[in-house]
This record gives sequence, C-alpha cells and structure tokens, in this order.
Amino acid sequence: MLLRIGEKVINKQKVYRTVEQILAMRSHGISQQETARRLHLDRPFISRLESMGEVRKGRRVALVGFPIGNCNELRQLAREYGLEYQLLFSEKERWQFVETKSGLELFNEIMNIIATLRQFDVVIILASNMRIKLIETLLDQEVIAVQIGQSPIEEDVIVSPVQVKALFDALDLRAGEG
Repeated sequence: MLLRIGEKVINKQKVYRTVEQILAMRSHGISQQETARRLHLDRPFISRLESMGEVRKGRRVALVGFPIGNCNELRQLAREYGLEYQLLFSEKERWQFVETKSGLELFNEIMNIIATLRQFDVVIILASNMRIKLIETLLDQEVIAVQIGQSPIEEDVIVSPVQVKALFDALDLRAGEG
C-alpha cells in the first residue's frame, strides 16, 4: 500500500518488511551495527527503533480482557506470573457489571478502573479492535493489544493460554518479581 506524505510516496509494506527484518536479525543476536550494514541503514536508527518499542522487565503489568470464555484459566496464569491486576470478564460478567449499577455508579467505577490502569507501566488488553483503540487513547503508557475479534463481539472468545503465556514470557515476567 502506498501513502503520500508531501512530495514523497511511501511504500508501507516495504517499511513493515524492513522493521520485521531488523527485529528478526536483532532477536537472533546480530549486532545493531551489523544489522544496519546489511540493510543499508544507520545504526542509530536501529537503536531508536528498539527504544521506541522497548518494554522493560520489572515494570508493573496489568491484564484486561473481555468477553473472555476462559477467564478463570487466564486469571490463574496471570497470578502464576505475578501480575498484580487483572480485569477479565466473560460476556455474562460484562453485562452484570453494567446492569447492576446506576449510571453514576457505573461512571465512577469506570473512572476508577482507568485511574488504576494508569498506575501500571504496561497494560495488556484482550479485546475487539474498537475497545483496543479506546484503551490506547485513554492510557498514556504502553498498551499491548491482542485483538480477539471485530467489534461488536457479543459472545465469549476463548483466548489461547499458550499465546498469553508466550506474551508473559516475552515480557520476562516471573511470579513474585513484580
């Protein structure tokens, strides 16, 4: 796909492929300098790219997801990895959350959830494309999005615990280490 920026025409696919190549080479232990040389780029560009996407270990991580069909399994996994906060709802739980509160109570509860999430360095969101965009807009910190479907999602989605575990492992989360 091409994109016009002023007088330039940018090939987005080429940009995406190059970023993928950089990340693949770096994750296989190739130095920034060698990666830059092979791809005809500047080494500082490689460094800036890595810094832009870096999620440091030891940061506080929260997990949010809805509508999830295997909430209990994911809650247990989050506990095993030492996540301090998880907010996972099935479709039924999501509706109960909304329907058992007055408008003011619901508004206050949502504001409290947002305030709580803003205390975390990284928020993992398992949700629809629309909910992900909303969360990314509301939070200033790193948001790691796992899209589980297109909006509106009206039925529970089973989220692969293997995929979530791999995400936790990539973040180098360890139980009891914050």
